[in-house]
Amino acid sequence: MLDALSWFFGNLWAGVAGIFVALANPGAWLNWFEDSESLMRFIFYGASTELFFALLAIFTAVLIAGLFHRPFLWGVVRVIEYGQNALGRFFAYAALLLVLQQVVIIFLQRLFREGAITFGIGDVGFTQDISWWSEELKLYNALIVALCVGYTFVQGGHVRVDLFYAGAKYRTKKIVDMLGSALLLMPLTVVIWMFAWYFMWRNMIRPPVAVTNTLDQMLSRAQVVRWDIETIGFSPNGFNAYILFKVLILAFAGLMFLMAWSFLYRSLLECIEGPESDGKYIDKDQLGDEIAETASEIH
Repeated sequence: MLDALSWFFGNLWAGVAGIFVALANPGAWLNWFEDSESLMRFIFYGASTELFFALLAIFTAVLIAGLFHRPFLWGVVRVIEYGQNALGRFFAYAALLLVLQQVVIIFLQRLFREGAITFGIGDVGFTQDISWWSEELKLYNALIVALCVGYTFVQGGHVRVDLFYAGAKYRTKKIVDMLGSALLLMPLTVVIWMFAWYFMWRNMIRPPVAVTNTLDQMLSRAQVVRWDIETIGFSPNGFNAYILFKVLILAFAGLMFLMAWSFLYRSLLECIEGPESDGKYIDKDQLGDEIAETASEIH
């Protein structure tokens, strides 16, 4: 037990110290194109224990400060939820683009027998085969899933299976929400981030890196590392920017990790302040239909 506590607080202190070291020496991890070692440091620390404990220290400090001054913590919650809502509402239009692009593809391919589509202004254009644009439709789905997930969470749109939650008392629900955020959602997003981080970088540089590599092993490869961004499609003229899907997995994990902390903060504040603060400051979409609003609340 003492060893576990020593490990935890030792890493927490190292994370705090690492924040100041990183800020004081940005060239050691951001100078990618002139110093390959800085690239390898960025990759290593991007999914490291040090980064996790640095973030844990920051969010815990925000929590402690918020307990002494609750308006500050409410402000943090509102900023995070505003950002999630803004991002989600913007990228929700990807569904409209998907439908419009599919219609254009059908008309050009079936009626006019066109083999390629060009988007551009004047002499500047972007031309790709019809099959490229058809496969690219999957990217719109990925944008919606990865970047609208926090927005859906804020709006209460995720499906829930309530075995005992619905009939529980108000503060019991808030305690369940806090435990769910801390023990389920946060660990899940951390695991997704760790594996998605190296999954992305293995398709961006050579030689490939792995989650089991130490910092010394990565730095030893710095002299031979080179950029090799994946541009392979599933068909000869098909969509070839699948690296974007790997970036979106990271975006999904990062947004949900941030949302988990926001939900933890909100649940704690609502638990302290009581039922009168339930849904305080939350910016939910107005459907303009009483029946639809009721159905949305139920689900």
